[in-house]
Amino acid sequence: MICYFQEDIRFELKQKMQNNRWLKMVAGSEMRRIGAINIIFCSDNYILDVNMKYLQHDYFTDIITFDYCEKDILSGDLFISIDSVRENAAFYGTQFTDELNRVMVHGLLHLIGYDDHTEEDIALMRQKENYYLQLKAAL
Repeated sequence: MICYFQEDIRFELKQKMQNNRWLKMVAGSEMRRIGAINIIFCSDNYILDVNMKYLQHDYFTDIITFDYCEKDILSGDLFISIDSVRENAAFYGTQFTDELNRVMVHGLLHLIGYDDHTEEDIALMRQKENYYLQLKAAL
């Protein structure tokens, strides 16, 4: 089950059912199943606090993923800064919804086991993100 929440901001994701189908399709394509996933939309300040409190990182980010997966069942919390998503969309010249979809699938890919610490890892994640974004556009 995928649930959506907001912390310290007003944001409502449109087309949640379509988004859930897409994320389940991504999971299935990677031979995984959706367990309990919470997507928490928040502000830059909120995500900075989470980053400092739980990861001891003193910087802003667009997403923090907490992994509670067991075997092939994907479970976790995805904290997404709507402020950072908006800024990234403007910086990269993309639509807000496209950037938000990229960040959501990025978090799901982390739960699946993909990482982004090396240039090679980053390239693979970007390839996967682009592939799954194209699939969503086709839904």
